[in-house]
Amino acid sequence: MPHTLVAPGEFVQDIKKSRFIGHAAPIASEDEAKAFIIRVSDPAANHNCWAWRLGQAYRFSDDGEPSGTAGKPILQAIDGQDLDGTVVVVTRFFGGILLGSGGLMRAYGGTAAQMLRVAAKREIIPMVSGECAVSFSDLALVKARLTAFPHLVLAEAFTAEGVDLTVTLRQGDEGQAARLVRDLTSGRSELHFPD
Repeated sequence: MPHTLVAPGEFVQDIKKSRFIGHAAPIASEDEAKAFIIRVSDPAANHNCWAWRLGQAYRFSDDGEPSGTAGKPILQAIDGQDLDGTVVVVTRFFGGILLGSGGLMRAYGGTAAQMLRVAAKREIIPMVSGECAVSFSDLALVKARLTAFPHLVLAEAFTAEGVDLTVTLRQGDEGQAARLVRDLTSGRSELHFPD
């Protein structure tokens, strides 16, 4: 299962007189990634290189460093730790010693990787939502039995005939939950999930 960061983090290291400052954060959208990059980038620095991944979407930037020496190694650090919904910015203050292409790749990728290794992470659990209408007489039993599913979230909307339930649970548990609702209500209620 992929993971994401729990909270923003920072890591600083000096490599041959250049200072590398890494910042990372969890993200839920491309706009959040862009806003974080703008917020932590230091205009006084020589380079603010970054990468982010959100599902199949990703972007990276070398910000003036030789092509492929900064943004891509940062993205590889994100992917190498099986992270998703994550943005990383590594800022470099040049110290006067050239690192060469290999040195830059190790410095940017290494700063990102070390920062991500020590960051608090949580597992990303794919969730799915379904809906069903339940009579008042079946509601208590259905809710009580559904709570056995891990990561369950229930939302209720009361109607004249009963309750419209929105059931959000871990992807893969849909079939078992639908059978449970159907069996408990003797077929009076059907839990439907989108295809």
